[in-house]
This record gives sequence, C-alpha cells and structure tokens, in this order.
Amino acid sequence: MLAYIKGTIEDKAKDYVVIETTGLGYKVFMPETAMEKLGNIGDKVKVYTYYRVREDDISIFGFNTKEELRMFELLLSVSGIGAKTAIIMISIIEPSEFALAVIANDISKLVEVPGIGTKSAQRIVLELKDKLKKEENIEKIEGKKTKDSKENVQAIEEAMSALQVLGYNKKEIEKVFEKIEKDNLTVEELIKHGLKELSKK
Repeated sequence: MLAYIKGTIEDKAKDYVVIETTGLGYKVFMPETAMEKLGNIGDKVKVYTYYRVREDDISIFGFNTKEELRMFELLLSVSGIGAKTAIIMISIIEPSEFALAVIANDISKLVEVPGIGTKSAQRIVLELKDKLKKEENIEKIEGKKTKDSKENVQAIEEAMSALQVLGYNKKEIEKVFEKIEKDNLTVEELIKHGLKELSKK
C-alpha cells in the first residue's frame, strides 16, 4: 500500500514520529535506534513503511532502510512474533547481524532481545531457514572456479545466503560479490560490504 513516506518531521515521541507530506501528518511507529538516526523536528526524511490493517487497528511502521523493513516483514511471518517484538528486535540487532544469526543458527544472539526466549529464537531460525530454502538458492561456490581461497569460500556462501534472507536475489548478490575484494574478510564483514554495494542500486 505505502512503499515509503517522504516529508518533514513534525513531531517525535518515544516510539513514533509524525511526518507531514502534502498537508497530511502520518503517525509512523519506528524502532528506537531508527528514530535516533532519523533526524530532528523540521528535517526532511524518507522512511520505508509497512502498512498494517486489522479489524481494530490501522498502523504504519517505518524504517530507515529496506533491510530493516525486510527484517520486520520476515519476523512478522514467524508464528508467535508480533509487531511490538519485531520492533524491539530491530532496535537491538542490525539486519546484517540478524541474517547471520539465522544462517549460523546463532540462538544466543537472538535471545539477547527482551521477550525472546530459547524456544522463540529456535522457531525464528527454523521457520526463516525453511522459507529461504523455498526461495531461489545461491548455488554452491567451487573454490577452483573462483579467485577466492578455499578457506574463504564457506564465509562467502554464508554471507550470500544471509543477503538472501534480507530479500536480495541471487543474480544481484552474485554481481556485487564479483566486485568485492573478499580475501581475509569475515562473514559479517562480507555481509556489510555486500549491503553497502547493494544499497547503491
């Protein structure tokens, strides 16, 4: 419904901002960290949005990046995870860290979020990994066909899979990774480099 809102910040509260555009003021709920980075009253901003309609409520949730929005949508797709929990999780874990935790089965990272216990964390990993398997998968990289060392091949595969979790498709990920100097980089560093290049598109 609403892909994004571009306008001026008219008000900031604890968990939402009011953005005015074309004479209308939109109340947009946002993660705490996203609000801190957004700007001050009077600043012009662009916020990516998720428009939720329920019988008793219509709400707009806003994010600074497409990756944050994708992470929110993924969390809502997990049984038992609501918007409030998803917003808190985005305030604590960056999308790159979240994607890596899912790929690496890092339950300990997810339980850092208040309200997320071991069972909830395991469910997040299980359901999102199953979702990833149903989507277009990254083909396995063979070290002999790349310039990358064998030790780095696994890190590259994990990073590419993590970027898929954040909603990027196989072809655009592979194209970006051809340009990145990948030797001696950790999985998280590869993800961050990939996101930096993908965000330019």
